[in-house]
Amino acid sequence: MQDFFYKRYLFIQILLPLQDYFLTIIFMTTIIKIRNGLAINLEGKAELTLCDSVSYKSEFYAIFPDDFPGFVPKICVKPGDRVLAGTALMYDKNRPEIKLTSPVSGTIELVNRGEKRKLLNVIIKADKENEYLNFGEKDLKSMTPEEIKSLLAETGIFAFIRQRPYAVIANPKDIPRDIFVTGFCSAPLAPDFEIQLNNAGESDAFQTGLTVLAMLTSGKVYLGICNTAKLPCLKEAKNVEIVTFEGPHPAGNVSVQLNHIKPVNKGEIVWTMNASDVSFIGRLFLHEKVVLDRLVALTGSEVPKNDRTYYHSTVGVCLEDMVKNCTEQSQKHLRYTSGNVLTGTQIPSNGFLHAFDNQVTVIPEGDETHDFLGWITPGFDKFSMNRSFPAFIVQALTKKAYKMDARIKGGRRAMIMSNEWDKVFPMDIHPEFLVRAILSKDIEKMEDLGIYEVAPEDFALCEFVDTSKMELQAIVRQGLDWLYKELS
Repeated sequence: MQDFFYKRYLFIQILLPLQDYFLTIIFMTTIIKIRNGLAINLEGKAELTLCDSVSYKSEFYAIFPDDFPGFVPKICVKPGDRVLAGTALMYDKNRPEIKLTSPVSGTIELVNRGEKRKLLNVIIKADKENEYLNFGEKDLKSMTPEEIKSLLAETGIFAFIRQRPYAVIANPKDIPRDIFVTGFCSAPLAPDFEIQLNNAGESDAFQTGLTVLAMLTSGKVYLGICNTAKLPCLKEAKNVEIVTFEGPHPAGNVSVQLNHIKPVNKGEIVWTMNASDVSFIGRLFLHEKVVLDRLVALTGSEVPKNDRTYYHSTVGVCLEDMVKNCTEQSQKHLRYTSGNVLTGTQIPSNGFLHAFDNQVTVIPEGDETHDFLGWITPGFDKFSMNRSFPAFIVQALTKKAYKMDARIKGGRRAMIMSNEWDKVFPMDIHPEFLVRAILSKDIEKMEDLGIYEVAPEDFALCEFVDTSKMELQAIVRQGLDWLYKELS
Protein backbone atom coordinates (compact mmCIF):
# COMPACT_ATOMS: atom_id res chain seq x y z
CA MET A 1 0.00 0.00 0.00
CA GLN A 2 2.84 2.37 0.85
CA ASP A 3 4.45 1.60 -2.52
CA PHE A 4 1.16 2.44 -4.28
CA PHE A 5 0.93 5.88 -2.68
CA TYR A 6 4.59 6.58 -3.44
CA LYS A 7 4.10 5.77 -7.13
CA ARG A 8 0.98 7.96 -7.19
CA TYR A 9 2.99 10.80 -5.65
CA LEU A 10 5.70 10.46 -8.32
CA PHE A 11 3.06 10.43 -11.06
CA ILE A 12 1.52 13.68 -9.77
CA GLN A 13 4.95 15.32 -9.54
CA ILE A 14 5.56 14.50 -13.21
CA LEU A 15 2.17 15.88 -14.30
CA LEU A 16 2.32 19.19 -12.40
CA PRO A 17 5.01 20.81 -14.60
CA LEU A 18 2.99 19.83 -17.67
CA GLN A 19 -0.21 21.64 -16.62
CA ASP A 20 0.60 24.79 -18.60
CA TYR A 21 1.30 22.62 -21.64
CA PHE A 22 -2.07 20.88 -21.37
CA LEU A 23 -3.85 24.22 -20.89
CA THR A 24 -2.14 25.45 -24.06
CA ILE A 25 -3.40 22.42 -26.02
CA ILE A 26 -6.93 22.92 -24.66
CA PHE A 27 -7.04 26.60 -25.66
CA MET A 28 -5.63 25.81 -29.13
CA THR A 29 -8.27 23.21 -29.85
CA THR A 30 -11.30 24.59 -28.03
CA ILE A 31 -13.54 27.51 -28.90
CA ILE A 32 -14.81 29.40 -25.88
CA LYS A 33 -18.48 30.08 -26.55
CA ILE A 34 -20.02 33.18 -25.03
CA ARG A 35 -23.68 32.43 -24.26
CA ASN A 36 -24.95 35.57 -22.57
CA GLY A 37 -24.82 38.74 -24.60
CA LEU A 38 -26.68 40.58 -27.32
CA ALA A 39 -25.91 41.12 -31.00
CA ILE A 40 -27.39 44.48 -32.04
CA ASN A 41 -27.57 44.50 -35.81
CA LEU A 42 -27.63 48.16 -36.85
CA GLU A 43 -27.90 49.64 -40.32
CA GLY A 44 -24.83 51.39 -41.67
CA LYS A 45 -21.84 49.02 -41.50
CA ALA A 46 -18.70 50.14 -43.31
CA GLU A 47 -17.92 48.37 -46.58
CA LEU A 48 -14.78 46.26 -46.39
CA THR A 49 -13.91 46.40 -50.08
CA LEU A 50 -13.04 50.10 -49.98
CA CYS A 51 -10.60 49.94 -47.07
CA ASP A 52 -7.49 50.89 -49.05
CA SER A 53 -9.01 53.64 -51.16
CA VAL A 54 -9.48 56.63 -48.84
CA SER A 55 -6.91 58.69 -46.97
CA TYR A 56 -8.22 61.35 -44.61
CA LYS A 57 -6.33 64.28 -43.10
CA SER A 58 -7.40 67.43 -41.32
CA GLU A 59 -6.00 70.82 -40.47
CA PHE A 60 -6.48 70.29 -36.73
CA TYR A 61 -5.84 67.42 -34.32
CA ALA A 62 -6.58 67.13 -30.60
CA ILE A 63 -5.48 65.04 -27.62
CA PHE A 64 -7.90 64.58 -24.70
CA PRO A 65 -6.32 63.57 -21.35
CA ASP A 66 -9.71 62.24 -20.16
CA ASP A 67 -9.35 59.44 -22.70
CA PHE A 68 -6.65 57.99 -20.42
CA PRO A 69 -8.15 57.03 -17.02
CA GLY A 70 -5.71 57.45 -14.15
CA PHE A 71 -3.71 60.09 -16.01
CA VAL A 72 -3.40 63.39 -14.10
CA PRO A 73 -2.19 65.84 -16.79
CA LYS A 74 0.48 68.51 -16.46
CA ILE A 75 0.85 70.54 -19.65
CA CYS A 76 4.36 71.10 -21.01
CA VAL A 77 3.59 73.14 -24.16
CA LYS A 78 1.91 76.47 -24.83
CA PRO A 79 0.10 78.02 -27.82
CA GLY A 80 2.53 78.87 -30.60
CA ASP A 81 5.03 76.12 -29.75
CA ARG A 82 6.35 74.04 -32.62
CA VAL A 83 6.01 70.24 -32.17
CA LEU A 84 6.94 67.13 -34.11
CA ALA A 85 5.03 63.87 -34.19
CA GLY A 86 6.19 62.24 -30.95
CA THR A 87 6.85 65.47 -29.02
CA ALA A 88 5.51 65.37 -25.44
CA LEU A 89 2.42 67.54 -24.89
CA MET A 90 1.77 66.66 -21.24
CA TYR A 91 2.90 64.27 -18.55
CA ASP A 92 1.33 62.55 -15.55
CA LYS A 93 1.76 64.51 -12.29
CA ASN A 94 1.94 61.31 -10.26
CA ARG A 95 4.13 59.38 -12.70
CA PRO A 96 6.13 61.98 -14.70
CA GLU A 97 7.71 59.29 -16.86
CA ILE A 98 4.34 58.69 -18.60
CA LYS A 99 3.70 61.22 -21.36
CA LEU A 100 1.10 61.95 -24.02
CA THR A 101 2.69 62.94 -27.31
CA SER A 102 1.60 64.74 -30.44
CA PRO A 103 0.23 62.51 -33.21
CA VAL A 104 1.30 65.01 -35.91
CA SER A 105 3.81 67.79 -36.47
CA GLY A 106 2.65 71.39 -36.42
CA THR A 107 1.94 74.29 -34.09
CA ILE A 108 0.05 74.27 -30.80
CA GLU A 109 -3.17 76.13 -31.58
CA LEU A 110 -5.07 75.99 -28.28
CA VAL A 111 -4.80 74.63 -24.75
CA ASN A 112 -8.43 74.37 -23.64
CA ARG A 113 -9.34 74.36 -19.95
CA GLY A 114 -12.66 73.93 -18.15
CA GLU A 115 -13.90 74.53 -14.63
CA LYS A 116 -11.20 74.85 -11.96
CA ARG A 117 -8.68 75.05 -14.82
CA LYS A 118 -9.13 71.39 -15.67
CA LEU A 119 -7.20 70.56 -18.84
CA LEU A 120 -9.74 69.53 -21.50
CA ASN A 121 -7.63 69.12 -24.61
CA VAL A 122 -4.67 70.33 -26.63
CA ILE A 123 -5.32 71.27 -30.26
CA ILE A 124 -2.53 71.15 -32.87
CA LYS A 125 -2.59 72.87 -36.25
CA ALA A 126 -0.95 70.27 -38.45
CA ASP A 127 1.70 70.68 -41.14
CA LYS A 128 0.90 69.55 -44.65
CA GLU A 129 3.55 66.85 -44.32
CA ASN A 130 4.36 65.11 -41.06
CA GLU A 131 7.79 65.45 -39.48
CA TYR A 132 8.68 62.84 -36.90
CA LEU A 133 10.82 62.95 -33.81
CA ASN A 134 13.44 60.22 -34.29
CA PHE A 135 14.03 57.98 -31.29
CA GLY A 136 17.00 56.15 -32.78
CA GLU A 137 17.50 52.55 -33.80
CA LYS A 138 16.78 50.07 -31.03
CA ASP A 139 18.07 46.51 -30.78
CA LEU A 140 15.09 44.79 -29.22
CA LYS A 141 17.05 41.65 -28.33
CA SER A 142 19.55 43.58 -26.21
CA MET A 143 17.00 45.75 -24.37
CA THR A 144 15.83 44.99 -20.85
CA PRO A 145 12.12 45.19 -19.90
CA GLU A 146 12.85 48.39 -17.95
CA GLU A 147 14.44 50.01 -20.98
CA ILE A 148 11.51 49.01 -23.18
CA LYS A 149 8.96 50.43 -20.72
CA SER A 150 10.97 53.63 -20.39
CA LEU A 151 11.00 54.06 -24.18
CA LEU A 152 7.26 53.36 -24.48
CA ALA A 153 6.53 55.89 -21.70
CA GLU A 154 8.75 58.53 -23.29
CA THR A 155 7.07 58.16 -26.68
CA GLY A 156 3.53 58.24 -25.26
CA ILE A 157 2.66 54.74 -26.46
CA PHE A 158 2.66 53.29 -22.95
CA ALA A 159 -0.49 55.33 -22.28
CA PHE A 160 -2.38 52.93 -24.59
CA ILE A 161 -1.76 50.04 -22.18
CA ARG A 162 -4.41 49.62 -19.50
CA GLN A 163 -4.36 47.48 -16.42
CA ARG A 164 -6.73 45.45 -14.32
CA PRO A 165 -7.64 46.23 -11.59
CA TYR A 166 -9.21 49.70 -11.94
CA ALA A 167 -9.13 49.87 -15.79
CA VAL A 168 -6.60 52.72 -15.75
CA ILE A 169 -3.31 53.38 -17.52
CA ALA A 170 -0.78 50.77 -16.46
CA ASN A 171 2.18 51.60 -14.21
CA PRO A 172 5.60 51.10 -15.86
CA LYS A 173 7.03 50.04 -12.50
CA ASP A 174 4.77 46.98 -12.33
CA ILE A 175 5.46 43.54 -13.74
CA PRO A 176 2.12 42.19 -14.95
CA ARG A 177 1.08 38.62 -14.25
CA ASP A 178 -0.14 38.33 -17.87
CA ILE A 179 -1.04 40.58 -20.79
CA PHE A 180 -4.33 40.20 -22.67
CA VAL A 181 -4.81 41.44 -26.24
CA THR A 182 -8.20 41.33 -27.93
CA GLY A 183 -7.96 40.73 -31.66
CA PHE A 184 -11.56 41.54 -32.57
CA CYS A 185 -14.40 43.86 -31.67
CA SER A 186 -18.01 42.70 -31.34
CA ALA A 187 -19.74 46.05 -30.69
CA PRO A 188 -22.50 47.30 -33.05
CA LEU A 189 -21.08 48.27 -36.48
CA ALA A 190 -17.58 47.56 -35.17
CA PRO A 191 -14.71 47.79 -37.66
CA ASP A 192 -12.94 44.59 -38.56
CA PHE A 193 -9.45 44.36 -37.00
CA GLU A 194 -8.47 41.96 -39.79
CA ILE A 195 -9.08 44.70 -42.36
CA GLN A 196 -6.88 47.05 -40.35
CA LEU A 197 -4.08 44.52 -39.92
CA ASN A 198 -4.19 43.50 -43.59
CA ASN A 199 -2.65 46.79 -44.78
CA ALA A 200 0.94 46.95 -45.94
CA GLY A 201 3.36 46.47 -43.07
CA GLU A 202 0.69 46.17 -40.38
CA SER A 203 1.15 42.43 -39.89
CA ASP A 204 4.86 42.93 -39.18
CA ALA A 205 4.15 45.83 -36.84
CA PHE A 206 1.52 43.80 -35.00
CA GLN A 207 3.81 40.80 -34.55
CA THR A 208 6.66 43.04 -33.38
CA GLY A 209 4.31 44.64 -30.88
CA LEU A 210 3.32 41.21 -29.52
CA THR A 211 7.00 40.25 -29.21
CA VAL A 212 7.69 43.41 -27.20
CA LEU A 213 4.72 42.75 -24.90
CA ALA A 214 5.96 39.20 -24.27
CA MET A 215 9.18 40.68 -22.87
CA LEU A 216 7.28 42.82 -20.34
CA THR A 217 5.47 40.09 -18.41
CA SER A 218 6.53 37.25 -16.17
CA GLY A 219 3.59 35.24 -17.51
CA LYS A 220 2.01 34.97 -20.95
CA VAL A 221 0.51 37.19 -23.61
CA TYR A 222 -2.98 35.95 -24.47
CA LEU A 223 -4.43 36.89 -27.86
CA GLY A 224 -8.20 36.53 -28.14
CA ILE A 225 -9.44 36.04 -31.69
CA CYS A 226 -12.84 35.47 -33.29
CA ASN A 227 -13.73 31.99 -34.53
CA THR A 228 -14.07 33.42 -38.05
CA ALA A 229 -10.54 34.92 -38.07
CA LYS A 230 -8.61 34.15 -41.25
CA LEU A 231 -5.63 36.52 -41.18
CA PRO A 232 -2.33 34.65 -40.57
CA CYS A 233 -0.97 37.38 -38.26
CA LEU A 234 -3.86 36.59 -35.90
CA LYS A 235 -4.24 32.82 -36.30
CA GLU A 236 -0.49 32.12 -36.38
CA ALA A 237 0.85 34.88 -34.13
CA LYS A 238 4.08 34.03 -32.32
CA ASN A 239 5.08 34.54 -28.67
CA VAL A 240 1.42 34.46 -27.59
CA GLU A 241 -1.25 32.06 -26.37
CA ILE A 242 -4.07 32.18 -28.95
CA VAL A 243 -7.59 31.68 -27.61
CA THR A 244 -10.63 31.55 -29.91
CA PHE A 245 -14.00 33.01 -28.94
CA GLU A 246 -17.47 32.68 -30.41
CA GLY A 247 -20.66 34.47 -29.49
CA PRO A 248 -22.46 37.82 -29.42
CA HIS A 249 -21.25 41.10 -27.98
CA PRO A 250 -19.45 41.56 -25.56
CA ALA A 251 -17.32 38.57 -26.66
CA GLY A 252 -14.77 41.03 -28.05
CA ASN A 253 -14.31 42.87 -24.74
CA VAL A 254 -10.92 42.11 -23.22
CA SER A 255 -12.48 41.83 -19.74
CA VAL A 256 -14.76 39.01 -20.92
CA GLN A 257 -11.83 37.17 -22.47
CA LEU A 258 -9.74 37.66 -19.34
CA ASN A 259 -12.56 36.34 -17.14
CA HIS A 260 -12.91 33.16 -19.21
CA ILE A 261 -9.19 32.48 -19.57
CA LYS A 262 -7.52 33.45 -16.29
CA PRO A 263 -9.41 35.77 -13.90
CA VAL A 264 -7.68 38.44 -11.83
CA ASN A 265 -7.34 37.80 -8.12
CA LYS A 266 -6.73 40.38 -5.43
CA GLY A 267 -3.13 41.57 -5.49
CA GLU A 268 -2.56 40.57 -9.13
CA ILE A 269 -2.02 42.98 -12.02
CA VAL A 270 -2.66 42.25 -15.69
CA TRP A 271 -2.31 44.57 -18.67
CA THR A 272 -4.73 44.82 -21.59
CA MET A 273 -4.60 46.21 -25.14
CA ASN A 274 -6.51 46.24 -28.42
CA ALA A 275 -4.89 44.72 -31.49
CA SER A 276 -4.84 48.04 -33.36
CA ASP A 277 -2.95 49.69 -30.47
CA VAL A 278 -0.35 46.89 -30.40
CA SER A 279 0.71 48.04 -33.87
CA PHE A 280 1.78 51.40 -32.39
CA ILE A 281 4.45 49.54 -30.40
CA GLY A 282 5.61 47.60 -33.43
CA ARG A 283 5.91 50.71 -35.60
CA LEU A 284 8.09 52.39 -32.98
CA PHE A 285 10.65 49.59 -33.09
CA LEU A 286 10.44 49.07 -36.85
CA HIS A 287 10.49 52.73 -37.94
CA GLU A 288 12.09 54.47 -34.92
CA LYS A 289 9.23 56.98 -34.67
CA VAL A 290 5.76 57.43 -33.22
CA VAL A 291 3.14 56.65 -35.88
CA LEU A 292 -0.37 56.84 -34.41
CA ASP A 293 -2.23 56.10 -37.64
CA ARG A 294 -5.48 54.12 -37.70
CA LEU A 295 -8.04 52.79 -40.12
CA VAL A 296 -11.24 54.56 -39.03
CA ALA A 297 -14.62 53.14 -40.05
CA LEU A 298 -17.37 55.68 -40.76
CA THR A 299 -20.61 53.91 -39.83
CA GLY A 300 -24.26 54.54 -39.04
CA SER A 301 -27.63 54.72 -40.72
CA GLU A 302 -27.28 58.46 -41.47
CA VAL A 303 -24.02 58.04 -43.36
CA PRO A 304 -24.53 58.00 -47.16
CA LYS A 305 -23.79 54.54 -48.54
CA ASN A 306 -20.85 55.73 -50.61
CA ASP A 307 -19.22 57.19 -47.47
CA ARG A 308 -19.54 54.02 -45.36
CA THR A 309 -15.94 52.98 -45.69
CA TYR A 310 -12.57 52.84 -43.92
CA TYR A 311 -10.44 55.98 -43.78
CA HIS A 312 -6.70 55.88 -43.22
CA SER A 313 -6.26 58.58 -40.61
CA THR A 314 -4.55 59.51 -37.34
CA VAL A 315 -5.48 59.62 -33.65
CA GLY A 316 -7.11 62.95 -32.73
CA VAL A 317 -8.13 63.97 -36.27
CA CYS A 318 -10.90 66.54 -36.72
CA LEU A 319 -13.91 64.75 -38.21
CA GLU A 320 -15.74 67.73 -39.71
CA ASP A 321 -14.94 66.91 -43.35
CA MET A 322 -15.42 63.17 -42.84
CA VAL A 323 -19.04 63.61 -41.70
CA LYS A 324 -19.74 66.63 -43.94
CA ASN A 325 -22.05 64.71 -46.29
CA CYS A 326 -24.05 63.37 -43.34
CA THR A 327 -24.65 66.90 -42.08
CA GLU A 328 -25.60 68.28 -45.50
CA GLN A 329 -27.82 65.46 -46.76
CA SER A 330 -29.76 64.50 -43.64
CA GLN A 331 -32.83 66.47 -42.66
CA LYS A 332 -32.72 65.10 -39.11
CA HIS A 333 -31.03 66.16 -35.94
CA LEU A 334 -28.00 63.85 -35.82
CA ARG A 335 -25.87 62.36 -33.07
CA TYR A 336 -22.18 62.05 -33.84
CA THR A 337 -20.19 59.54 -31.78
CA SER A 338 -16.46 58.89 -31.65
CA GLY A 339 -16.56 55.14 -31.15
CA ASN A 340 -19.56 52.81 -31.12
CA VAL A 341 -23.09 53.65 -30.00
CA LEU A 342 -22.75 51.76 -26.71
CA THR A 343 -19.45 53.07 -25.32
CA GLY A 344 -18.41 55.95 -27.58
CA THR A 345 -18.13 59.66 -26.80
CA GLN A 346 -20.74 62.07 -28.13
CA ILE A 347 -19.07 64.82 -30.17
CA PRO A 348 -20.24 67.80 -32.28
CA SER A 349 -20.13 67.59 -36.07
CA ASN A 350 -16.73 69.31 -35.98
CA GLY A 351 -15.43 67.13 -33.13
CA PHE A 352 -12.29 65.01 -32.94
CA LEU A 353 -11.51 61.29 -33.00
CA HIS A 354 -10.71 60.18 -29.46
CA ALA A 355 -7.55 58.26 -28.68
CA PHE A 356 -8.83 54.67 -28.40
CA ASP A 357 -11.49 54.88 -31.12
CA ASN A 358 -11.25 53.44 -34.63
CA GLN A 359 -14.89 54.04 -35.50
CA VAL A 360 -17.20 57.03 -36.01
CA THR A 361 -20.97 56.49 -35.82
CA VAL A 362 -23.75 58.79 -37.02
CA ILE A 363 -27.36 58.03 -36.07
CA PRO A 364 -30.56 60.11 -35.69
CA GLU A 365 -31.01 61.91 -32.38
CA GLY A 366 -34.71 61.03 -32.49
CA ASP A 367 -35.97 64.15 -30.70
CA GLU A 368 -38.23 65.06 -33.62
CA THR A 369 -39.89 61.61 -33.66
CA HIS A 370 -43.34 61.33 -32.10
CA ASP A 371 -44.81 57.83 -32.11
CA PHE A 372 -48.51 57.22 -31.56
CA LEU A 373 -48.87 55.94 -27.95
CA GLY A 374 -45.18 56.72 -27.41
CA TRP A 375 -42.31 54.27 -27.75
CA ILE A 376 -44.53 51.31 -26.84
CA THR A 377 -46.35 51.39 -30.21
CA PRO A 378 -45.96 47.91 -31.77
CA GLY A 379 -44.07 47.62 -35.02
CA PHE A 380 -42.02 45.20 -37.12
CA ASP A 381 -39.20 47.73 -37.51
CA LYS A 382 -38.43 48.03 -33.79
CA PHE A 383 -35.59 46.11 -32.17
CA SER A 384 -36.66 44.03 -29.19
CA MET A 385 -34.73 41.85 -26.78
CA ASN A 386 -37.66 40.88 -24.55
CA ARG A 387 -40.14 40.23 -27.37
CA SER A 388 -41.97 43.45 -26.51
CA PHE A 389 -42.62 44.01 -30.21
CA PRO A 390 -43.55 41.55 -32.96
CA ALA A 391 -40.19 42.44 -34.51
CA PHE A 392 -38.63 39.51 -32.60
CA ILE A 393 -40.17 37.25 -35.25
CA VAL A 394 -38.30 39.14 -37.96
CA GLN A 395 -35.13 39.03 -35.86
CA ALA A 396 -35.39 35.26 -35.52
CA LEU A 397 -36.03 34.61 -39.22
CA THR A 398 -33.77 37.21 -40.85
CA LYS A 399 -30.64 39.24 -40.20
CA LYS A 400 -32.52 42.49 -40.44
CA ALA A 401 -30.45 45.62 -39.85
CA TYR A 402 -32.30 48.11 -37.65
CA LYS A 403 -32.29 51.87 -37.89
CA MET A 404 -32.21 53.12 -34.30
CA ASP A 405 -32.04 56.61 -32.84
CA ALA A 406 -30.55 57.91 -29.61
CA ARG A 407 -33.74 58.05 -27.52
CA ILE A 408 -33.69 56.10 -24.25
CA LYS A 409 -37.35 55.07 -24.80
CA GLY A 410 -38.46 54.97 -21.21
CA GLY A 411 -38.09 56.83 -17.93
CA ARG A 412 -35.49 56.69 -15.20
CA ARG A 413 -36.52 54.76 -12.08
CA ALA A 414 -34.85 54.03 -8.76
CA MET A 415 -35.02 50.24 -9.07
CA ILE A 416 -33.05 47.33 -10.45
CA MET A 417 -34.97 44.61 -12.28
CA SER A 418 -33.74 41.20 -11.14
CA ASN A 419 -31.98 39.00 -13.72
CA GLU A 420 -32.29 41.62 -16.45
CA TRP A 421 -28.58 42.41 -16.70
CA ASP A 422 -27.42 38.81 -16.28
CA LYS A 423 -28.87 37.90 -19.68
CA VAL A 424 -26.33 40.15 -21.43
CA PHE A 425 -23.43 39.88 -18.96
CA PRO A 426 -21.31 36.79 -19.75
CA MET A 427 -18.75 37.13 -16.95
CA ASP A 428 -18.76 35.05 -13.77
CA ILE A 429 -19.86 38.12 -11.82
CA HIS A 430 -23.23 39.28 -10.49
CA PRO A 431 -23.61 42.75 -12.06
CA GLU A 432 -26.64 43.82 -10.00
CA PHE A 433 -24.95 43.18 -6.66
CA LEU A 434 -21.67 44.70 -7.86
CA VAL A 435 -23.40 47.95 -8.87
CA ARG A 436 -25.15 48.07 -5.51
CA ALA A 437 -21.82 47.60 -3.73
CA ILE A 438 -20.30 50.41 -5.82
CA LEU A 439 -23.17 52.78 -4.98
CA SER A 440 -22.80 51.99 -1.28
CA LYS A 441 -18.97 52.23 -1.47
CA ASP A 442 -18.57 48.88 0.25
CA ILE A 443 -14.96 47.98 -0.58
CA GLU A 444 -15.11 44.44 0.82
CA LYS A 445 -18.22 43.54 -1.19
CA MET A 446 -16.82 45.19 -4.31
CA GLU A 447 -13.72 43.02 -4.05
CA ASP A 448 -15.73 39.85 -3.37
CA LEU A 449 -18.01 40.54 -6.35
CA GLY A 450 -15.19 40.96 -8.91
CA ILE A 451 -14.57 44.71 -9.20
CA TYR A 452 -10.94 44.05 -10.15
CA GLU A 453 -11.88 42.35 -13.43
CA VAL A 454 -14.33 44.83 -14.94
CA ALA A 455 -14.24 48.05 -16.92
CA PRO A 456 -17.13 50.46 -17.65
CA GLU A 457 -17.52 49.12 -21.19
CA ASP A 458 -18.52 45.72 -19.80
CA PHE A 459 -21.75 47.26 -18.49
CA ALA A 460 -22.73 48.92 -21.78
CA LEU A 461 -25.22 46.20 -22.73
CA CYS A 462 -26.64 46.17 -19.19
CA GLU A 463 -27.21 49.89 -19.64
CA PHE A 464 -28.86 49.28 -23.01
CA VAL A 465 -31.39 46.73 -21.73
CA ASP A 466 -31.92 48.35 -18.31
CA THR A 467 -35.58 49.13 -17.67
CA SER A 468 -34.61 51.85 -15.18
CA LYS A 469 -32.26 53.60 -17.63
CA MET A 470 -29.43 53.87 -15.12
CA GLU A 471 -26.09 55.27 -16.33
CA LEU A 472 -24.21 52.14 -15.35
CA GLN A 473 -20.96 52.88 -17.18
CA ALA A 474 -20.62 56.19 -15.35
CA ILE A 475 -21.40 54.50 -12.01
CA VAL A 476 -18.76 51.81 -12.59
CA ARG A 477 -16.18 54.40 -13.71
CA GLN A 478 -16.79 56.48 -10.58
CA GLY A 479 -16.55 53.35 -8.42
CA LEU A 480 -13.26 52.30 -10.01
CA ASP A 481 -11.80 55.80 -9.66
CA TRP A 482 -12.84 55.98 -6.00
CA LEU A 483 -11.38 52.53 -5.29
CA TYR A 484 -8.16 53.43 -7.11
CA LYS A 485 -7.80 56.58 -5.02
CA GLU A 486 -8.55 54.76 -1.76
CA LEU A 487 -6.30 51.72 -2.26
CA SER A 488 -3.41 53.05 -4.38
